[in-house]
Amino acid sequence: METQKFSYDNSIVRAFLYATLVFGLIGFTFGLTAALMLFYPELPEFFFGTDDTTIKSLASGNIQGLINTHGAFGFGRIRMLHTNTVIFAFVCNIVYTGIYYSLQRLLKTRMYSDTLSWLHFWTWQFMIVATFVTFFMGINTSKEYAEHEWPIDILIAFSWIIFGINMFLTISKRRVRHLYVAIWFYIGTWIAVAMLHIFNNLEVPLSFTGWKSYSAYAGVKDAIVQWWYGHNAVAFVLTTPVLGLMYYFLPKAADRPVFSYKLSIIHFWSLIFVYIWAGPHHLQYTALPAWAQAVGTGFSIMLIAPSWGGMLNGLLTLRGAWDKVRENPILKFFVVAVTCYGMATFEGPLLATKNINKIGHFTDWVIGHVHLGALGWNGFMAFGVIYYLIPIMWRTKLWSVKLANWHFWLGTLGIIFYAVPMYISGFTQGLMWKQFNPDGTLLWKNWLDTVTAIIPYFKMRFVGGLFYISGAILMIVNVIATVRKGSFQKEVPAEAPALANISKNRKEGEGTHLWLERTPVLLGILSFFTISIGSSIEIIPTLSLKKSVPTISAVKPYSPLELEGRDIYIREGCNACHSQMVRPFRDEIVRFNGKNGQYSKAGEFVYDRPFLWGSKRTGPDLHREGGKNPSSWHYKHMYNPRSTSAGSIMPRYPWLIATDLDRTKMVDKMKLMKNVFDVPYTKAQIDSADKWANNQSAKIVKDIFSEANDLKEAYAKKPQGELEKKEIVALISYLQRLGTDIKTTEIKTASNN
Repeated sequence: METQKFSYDNSIVRAFLYATLVFGLIGFTFGLTAALMLFYPELPEFFFGTDDTTIKSLASGNIQGLINTHGAFGFGRIRMLHTNTVIFAFVCNIVYTGIYYSLQRLLKTRMYSDTLSWLHFWTWQFMIVATFVTFFMGINTSKEYAEHEWPIDILIAFSWIIFGINMFLTISKRRVRHLYVAIWFYIGTWIAVAMLHIFNNLEVPLSFTGWKSYSAYAGVKDAIVQWWYGHNAVAFVLTTPVLGLMYYFLPKAADRPVFSYKLSIIHFWSLIFVYIWAGPHHLQYTALPAWAQAVGTGFSIMLIAPSWGGMLNGLLTLRGAWDKVRENPILKFFVVAVTCYGMATFEGPLLATKNINKIGHFTDWVIGHVHLGALGWNGFMAFGVIYYLIPIMWRTKLWSVKLANWHFWLGTLGIIFYAVPMYISGFTQGLMWKQFNPDGTLLWKNWLDTVTAIIPYFKMRFVGGLFYISGAILMIVNVIATVRKGSFQKEVPAEAPALANISKNRKEGEGTHLWLERTPVLLGILSFFTISIGSSIEIIPTLSLKKSVPTISAVKPYSPLELEGRDIYIREGCNACHSQMVRPFRDEIVRFNGKNGQYSKAGEFVYDRPFLWGSKRTGPDLHREGGKNPSSWHYKHMYNPRSTSAGSIMPRYPWLIATDLDRTKMVDKMKLMKNVFDVPYTKAQIDSADKWANNQSAKIVKDIFSEANDLKEAYAKKPQGELEKKEIVALISYLQRLGTDIKTTEIKTASNN
């Protein structure tokens, strides 16, 4: 058979590798900044100015500098920037690096189109930069891992489709008949992410000339779709493609074949089938239907088997090569990465069980769990791949093995100092929230008691982050030095015999999976159906049945001012620290509602686009916030939280008090809600929206002045009606509305034992 000569394209691999290094460092810096702000909330004041004489500042002694930032450096926005940079910029770029490198060599062919490769690269990097700009500006949807607004969602879809076309066309011109296991995971990843991204990000733009949009789903329906996406973003962005990299790079680095071909088959098919069902375990004890919660728990527990199958397949590949692990930093990174994968995928199903979830959910335990996977599994796999590729692509030895070993130990210490304090912090939070005195009153009534108790662990977590980012900086130094002394090989010459044309039908005696491996179209179709089964059974019934969310007649649509206030709440990323879901536990009912309160009902969220149930309680739950505190308290709390709550770690929001509310789109928002989502606004209400908002803002300002004489005197020196125009009034209107639609003295709760 004729041998064909061709070349592998290393330039696209280099581009994605450089992007991984740059955005990885940026993502770690954002994370370190967010960690610092959790025990030093005055950080923005330190840089931009403050009127608090107890705080040192680099700027002049006033708060105008902080006001001028308009919240760009607020915690909610920094946290969003951190998570999205790590997921979409760091992990995705290393995944693309590994795929573009391994796919060509596994298929014995160059990528189908260099043009498509570079179009994919530049559209993805442009998306990341656009995300930075929009998130700093407060343009976001607030949905976990899906905070991008609709134009960026379209760009992500476009770039992903370009990547998929290039990958599948490359497979079609391969010179190797059977697809290796890594490629199965690449195919499954592409199919799942395309489906998840498109369906979760269905939204209706307010206009096609602006950024603002509203989710196509509301309340409970939005919650189940979002966590179907959110959990499976972890599954099919942070797990399956990285497993594909593991199956290629770990055997290469160890110079050993994969431990078990049969285990690879079981691992792949069971993982993509089971994973997609597990999303509802993020919504235990919420207003989600009980059957969906039970399904999420059941499949989460089943997930241990395929996950550990993959872990064992990776670790057992090193049989007979453990002596190399002592000397080779690449294998060190891979071993710890696969071990962290096993630990995280055992812990995740445990957190999905109801008994553990009621203690662990909303606490730092979940943060520790997530970062065990992110820092250990994703980060260490990425570092191992980088250390493997750099010497090969630049045709030289790594500049310093010693420096790579230092990176390994600093990174490992970083993981330990990050995860362990977060576990202790989470246990502390969960148990303190639930403790009662013998007389039936809460032992820890003040939320700040739990906050101050865990601040030492926040500081330890910050130290862990310093260790981790220090190791990453050493890696970048090592990479730069290696690149400088090496010679990059842009085109790698190769040769292989052409693939002979044979029947696609299954041959006699040919195993089923061997046949599938040489029919990629069928493999892709079966992967799609395997992934779609769980998605269809969980999502379609909830979305299609109106009765799946019981109607509560007392629940009314938001007023125009409340709708604007809710959008400000989303803009500032408040749901990063506050939940809006009182679960049916005695401690939560008492803590967040008082003796006449109620836990959250599904029917209360029918006008919430998007839902804001949250996933972390750094601050208290807000779903029953309405009427708990006077409006003047909210004003002062947003201006300086420590003036109303001594010891608070909430940052300041003075720009809300200084900035006029933009009402130009208020009527358009109401019309969109009525015409597209059938929200029952009347024509008279829409026509009188401005008057309605004026009356409500005037009432709030009147309350503020009657409650706080100091504020009344301060605004007496300003033009009349000034406070009514400010964003703070809209936000207060929303906060004072929360949970006030239903009032009852009847309390029904789930067992707290």
